[in-house]
Amino acid sequence: MRQHDKLFIGGEWVTPAGSGTIDVISPHTEEVVGRVPDGTAEDVDRAVAAAREAFDHGPWPRMTFAERAAVIGRLAEIYAERQGEMAALITEEMGSPITFSNLAQAPQPLGMLQYYAQYGATFEQEEQRPGVFGPVTVRREPVGVVAAVVPWNVPQFVTMTKVAPALLAGCAIVLKPAPETPLDAYVLADMAREAGVPAGVLNIVPAGREVSEHLVSHPGVDKVAFTGSTAAGRRIASICGEQLKRVSLELGGKSAAIVLDDADLASSMGMLAIASLMNNGQACVAQTRILASRNRYDEVVEAVVNMVNSQPVGDPADPATGIGPLVARRQQERVEGYIKIGMDEGAKVVVGGLERPHDRGWYVAPTVFANVTNDMRIAREEIFGPVLAVIPYEDEADAVRIANDSDYGLAGTVWTADTEHGMDVARQVRAGTYGVNCYMIETGAPFGGYKASGLGRELGPEGLAGYLEYKTIARLG
Repeated sequence: MRQHDKLFIGGEWVTPAGSGTIDVISPHTEEVVGRVPDGTAEDVDRAVAAAREAFDHGPWPRMTFAERAAVIGRLAEIYAERQGEMAALITEEMGSPITFSNLAQAPQPLGMLQYYAQYGATFEQEEQRPGVFGPVTVRREPVGVVAAVVPWNVPQFVTMTKVAPALLAGCAIVLKPAPETPLDAYVLADMAREAGVPAGVLNIVPAGREVSEHLVSHPGVDKVAFTGSTAAGRRIASICGEQLKRVSLELGGKSAAIVLDDADLASSMGMLAIASLMNNGQACVAQTRILASRNRYDEVVEAVVNMVNSQPVGDPADPATGIGPLVARRQQERVEGYIKIGMDEGAKVVVGGLERPHDRGWYVAPTVFANVTNDMRIAREEIFGPVLAVIPYEDEADAVRIANDSDYGLAGTVWTADTEHGMDVARQVRAGTYGVNCYMIETGAPFGGYKASGLGRELGPEGLAGYLEYKTIARLG
């Protein structure tokens, strides 16, 4: 078992203020695999104070972008050496299949470090522009102390969408990992210290919801960067609004995969399996509404069923596993509750249902519903599990209408033999990231959502901009 009894604050491993602990439980075995301190409000106060000292008086925000990029580059080199360890640890913590951990859970965070190290090497802090009355200097300065609050489903991916650009900007950070997955953050702390990130620039306090709210509302925090549920995002937005505090929110999704009549189902289903069932369905970008024309509806349903049946359900550490357990018992019960709701709403279970595939572990049978209408709860609410709804459409315009008929707008896909036509469809769907015959998140391009899927963008140059203040200096003479 991985046992930690300290918190990472001010560049040191320090004794927590309280005696509470957080047990990390394997979703596969239901056994305790790790234990960390349960951070308190006093620990948060100490972490924010360390971050404030580092930002207000330390060297980090006063270094050039190129100097900070060099440190991030060293961190990337260290991360690359340990990415296999990181992938295995995340699989152990939250049940992500090891194939997905090796594909995304560790490599994508590494890619973000590498991207911002390269981008920052030539990034200019000041830009000269011609003004009406004379030359104008536009200066980019770090926003200050950042509270980064991250979820459990892709813990290092989400952490790095915040930490990498915040570091490059010159900010100091208090990272609050989810209580389900704090172990990977401890590895990151060791790597950051080895890379030469100055004391107080990165501080880590695992804790629950009440302490998270204390961090978000802390007067020493200049910006909150949050990924999680839309309900929690609304609460955080209200707190930040009251304090006029900068905030970025990456929230939920209910993304639609539009299968056009010319799509080759045999080739599409391989990619759609990743897009719709990645990370055991625990992904905000998962394509869980599959839209099929009435002309090919039965054929698409059959193809989706075969695709789901081709994903072995079992031990997430086994490379043969396609779908592992959900992160916690409450999540298992939540997803099963939605399966029951779908049945009660009149949708037809064509594979899966309420019978659990394993007696031990927080497993849910991957489930496909047919005869779904877009007004059903299983089509409108984020389930966050391996549950897919196949929805019929009349024509392409109707498919776009259904895709847009959602409170969310995070992601989407279209599947077609004509990629140029697929681009036309992509332009009509109100979603922040979109794929034609695929779904992927590009490190160098903005990621985020429309509507209830959040505020702001992460990744790419736009992700860095969220951690900068822009100062205009005009002069005469």
